[in-house]
Amino acid sequence: MDKLLEVKLNQKINEVADKSDEIFKIVKSLDELKDHSDSFGYGIVIGRLYNSFYYQCRRILKRNPTNDEFDEFLDMLNKKQKEILDSLKLS
Repeated sequence: MDKLLEVKLNQKINEVADKSDEIFKIVKSLDELKDHSDSFGYGIVIGRLYNSFYYQCRRILKRNPTNDEFDEFLDMLNKKQKEILDSLKLS
């Protein structure tokens, strides 16, 4: 994966921890989802990171990500999953 892209994605993961209060507000505002708030909150995080991955590829690389880059993104998420969950206190 392009090193600049990797740096940007790691920054976004760190931003998730800083913005976890916003995610909790979204989850709490949707009463019908309170029984599934852990998975819903994690879904919001993954959605933000997925969106950031595509945006940063287009901004930095001037193109959509390749299949290999997408696989590397998934590997990164897998390696950072515990960190992400811990930052949201969902684990």
